[in-house]
Amino acid sequence: MPHRDHHLTQPSSEIEAQHSLGLRIIAIYKAIKTVCLIVVAIAAFRLIQPDRFHHMLHWLEHLPLTDSNGLRWKLVDLLEQMGPSKFVAVGIVALGYAAIFATEGIGLWLRKHWAEWFTVIATGSLIPLELYESVAHFTWLKLAALVANVAIVIYLARIAMQPRPPKHTAKT
Repeated sequence: MPHRDHHLTQPSSEIEAQHSLGLRIIAIYKAIKTVCLIVVAIAAFRLIQPDRFHHMLHWLEHLPLTDSNGLRWKLVDLLEQMGPSKFVAVGIVALGYAAIFATEGIGLWLRKHWAEWFTVIATGSLIPLELYESVAHFTWLKLAALVANVAIVIYLARIAMQPRPPKHTAKT
């Protein structure tokens, strides 16, 4: 039996519904990343003030955590090396990425063709870095993010390359 493309046997309204659902799922994923980065930015900007920075370090040092003690001290060391002045840069970078993810998510939610390509380019450009991070400093979360982003790029590239029906404009 010859292999037939699944899209050729489906009605176009069913394909559109599937694409709409896929785009909405990706948009929600981008919205979650946006919110997380905004929280990081807010935390970073709060740590600019030396008294808050030292208060947080003191709090981390005295947290009663037994299972993640090594991770806590690595975090304390990292924060001490950075110092409060570096958190301006962290906050600005986090807000920059949040703006990109928000643009992607809103555009995809609204089913804008430009958003499909924008997301393919923006997400695809980070894949080499994510691949390096997954290999050099492996965690299951990094691997999951890498796999998710590769799947998003492939999915959106396939959708973006499909022919679009011409838009009809009302003549007045």
